[in-house]
Amino acid sequence: MDIKNAQDQVDHWIKTHGVRYFNELTNMAQLTEEVGEVARIIARRYGEQSEKESDKGKDLGEELADVLFVVLCLANQTGVDLQASFDKKLDLKTKRDHDRHHNNQKLKS
Repeated sequence: MDIKNAQDQVDHWIKTHGVRYFNELTNMAQLTEEVGEVARIIARRYGEQSEKESDKGKDLGEELADVLFVVLCLANQTGVDLQASFDKKLDLKTKRDHDRHHNNQKLKS
């Protein structure tokens, strides 16, 4: 599935099940909340914090999907073609960062 298709699927879901989009500010707050849930899992599962028993059943993929869903909502409601923006950004990063990363001694371990 490409990003455009994902945006269309989210839009269809919102119109069918969600009634309407939350406003942009509410969705931004939701995005912050969802990113926080991802951060909690990463910090406790892969970082130095101990993982609480209540966190052990959390699914990182599900939380990342929540982040993606809200990002797609924000793109839809603000008129952003995320596929075009992503393609442009990947092209820019490819041209700008290829030599930089290959020449970075910190990455050669």
